[in-house]
Amino acid sequence: MTQNDSPANRAFRAEVRDWLEANLSGEFAHARGLGGPGREHEAFEERLAWERHMAAAGWTCVGWPEEYGGRGATVEQQVIFHEEYALADGPARVNHIGENLLGPTIIAFGTAEQRARFLPPIVAVEELWCQGYSEPDAGSDLANVQTRAELHGDHWLINGQKVWTSLALESDWCFVVCRTEPGSARHRGLSYLLVPMKQDGVDIRPIVQLTGTSEFNEVFFDGARTDAANIVGAPGDGWKIAMATLGFERGVATLGQQVGFRREFEGVAELARRTGAIADPLLRDRLTRSYMGLEIMRLNAVRTMAGIAAGAPGPESSISKLVWSTWHRELGELAMDVLGAAGLVADGAPYDLNDWQRLFLFSRSDTIYAGSNEIQRNIIAERVLGLPREPAASREARR
Repeated sequence: MTQNDSPANRAFRAEVRDWLEANLSGEFAHARGLGGPGREHEAFEERLAWERHMAAAGWTCVGWPEEYGGRGATVEQQVIFHEEYALADGPARVNHIGENLLGPTIIAFGTAEQRARFLPPIVAVEELWCQGYSEPDAGSDLANVQTRAELHGDHWLINGQKVWTSLALESDWCFVVCRTEPGSARHRGLSYLLVPMKQDGVDIRPIVQLTGTSEFNEVFFDGARTDAANIVGAPGDGWKIAMATLGFERGVATLGQQVGFRREFEGVAELARRTGAIADPLLRDRLTRSYMGLEIMRLNAVRTMAGIAAGAPGPESSISKLVWSTWHRELGELAMDVLGAAGLVADGAPYDLNDWQRLFLFSRSDTIYAGSNEIQRNIIAERVLGLPREPAASREARR
């Protein structure tokens, strides 16, 4: 699949670009570039106000069908939107998890009542979502989930612990993968529940990261409740639906992400020129390889758009995740090597990091979150290439 430069797409690109230029000004002029990895809590209320401004103008959920509040944009137009948003230096989105993960999952697997209840507040940015997947003993090995939910009349009762829950403090709801069949193991007996966060029985504890911020959180469920109807799919469908959500996470928004990566690369290259580090042939070779990797990454991402256009992306999306996470981690390492000894000194006390230090520290997590590199390689080997499954003993040792 290649990006089609048709008159309709050119007109759409111009519409997006003109709106962003006109609206990222005045009241929202200062919002450009706010937030992002390592700066998750920066100007959160301002970014929330900006996103609600976008919603009022019809610029949230652009790829959703019109019947659910979206624009019905084609995959190519969604790519255009995310690219132009990144090029305009739009602030980091606060509604990413609801718009790009939970919303498409509800559209694909939810009931009519669930779509009517949960989709409009996502479009309007009135309810924010977080993802309840990882646990202390079930991170990359998600099938080891131990959080339990029991059905008691008209509600589910949830007990357990989640960890690395992004933006839990700011979220109104969480989609939780939990074990609803007593005695079940691995992929069987899991369900996908929608759980309100603002209730007794939900305890959120921030985790301070290397960057000094705390986007990630621990979440403890101790008798938390949600309505019996707040299950997506049937009991036991949780694994299938959780995997579909991860596929949506690796959708068209990653191409906008790559525009941000290109700007980071150009910043590192400029830093190398300014400091004279570009004279080092080894660093110059790494810069060249980084640029080549950026181009390959984009071509690979565009190629996978055909799968997304056909429906929920398949395991091939793991290739994109593996490629971009490894590339971005290496860019962080390259930035520190370009800085040299100066990269070891903070800009100010007690822990004032510059952009390159923040890039290096945060990018260490890229190969872990949203499915670790080890798991992505297994998915590619087993589900794309058809190779034999990894021996159970090896899986157990890795856990």
